[in-house]
Amino acid sequence: MTEIQPSRLQNFPISWFAVVMGMTGFTIAWHRAEVLFALPLKTSPLLLGLTIIIFLVLAGFYLAKTVKYPDSVKAEFGHPVKLNFFPTISIGLMLLSIAVLPYSDKVSLVCWVVGALLHLAFTLYVLSVWLHHTHFEIAHINPAWFIPIVGNIVVPIAGVQHASPEISWFFYSIGLVFWVVLLTIIFYRMFFHNPLPAKLLPTLFILIAPPAVGFISWLQLTGEVDAFARILYYSAIFLTLMLMTQVRRFLRLEFFLSWWAYSFPMAAITIATFAMYHQLELAFFKGLGVVLLALLTGLIVVLAGKTAQAVRRRAVCIED
Repeated sequence: MTEIQPSRLQNFPISWFAVVMGMTGFTIAWHRAEVLFALPLKTSPLLLGLTIIIFLVLAGFYLAKTVKYPDSVKAEFGHPVKLNFFPTISIGLMLLSIAVLPYSDKVSLVCWVVGALLHLAFTLYVLSVWLHHTHFEIAHINPAWFIPIVGNIVVPIAGVQHASPEISWFFYSIGLVFWVVLLTIIFYRMFFHNPLPAKLLPTLFILIAPPAVGFISWLQLTGEVDAFARILYYSAIFLTLMLMTQVRRFLRLEFFLSWWAYSFPMAAITIATFAMYHQLELAFFKGLGVVLLALLTGLIVVLAGKTAQAVRRRAVCIED
């Protein structure tokens, strides 16, 4: 008797939305470079259009999965790792609100409101699951756990343009406090327990994102590079350096969708570096920003190529 194989739609993972985060961060980084250096060639509008298409396509597929295979979606909500990727949808919307802001204040506002409210809902839900779980263990935690709660620090970047700063401070406070809590737990897990599985090793790059995005949001809220801003930025730079020393280990890994975890954190530290240059006008930050943007561009090209190849080989959207 022939075994019936699950459909690719049924195995369409929520982690696909990390692609949206990476592409949106890439778009914003290029837009910052275009404005900062008065580049004559405008790449960011094309990247923005492509990113919106990717988001809509992925949303369409996942909506179809939700309708046709609700049990599979429910299983992802109960998974100790996959659960944390649902907020990539809301973060993607908030990042799109940042990317769209130079072109349309109204569209940006809609994306920000929907994204912020949805992310608050995800934050409350995920925290409730963590508090009342019966099956999570220390081995389950990894840097992807930052996404649901620490992702709140994204809100102020566009939020200060759309609403009272008190709303942005509310979200920022949540993200900042839980960043410290989760950072402690994650380092404890990595120092004193078994190493992360190969499939999850790329999530180590997520360590860069909270201080880098936190720095950008802090600038939006305060308007200056003060002592705390420097602590955030240089922490992000140190984590970037630390992970760059492990590059050989990462290059040996087999390709998984989790490779897209490299993209948004690299975009975040690139944008943060451009912000440092804009504020302090030191040539070092200009040069570093250009180098990081070149690395980010090469990384996105590799990720896009690897992803396309994996789709052709039917190596994604398969049963774990």
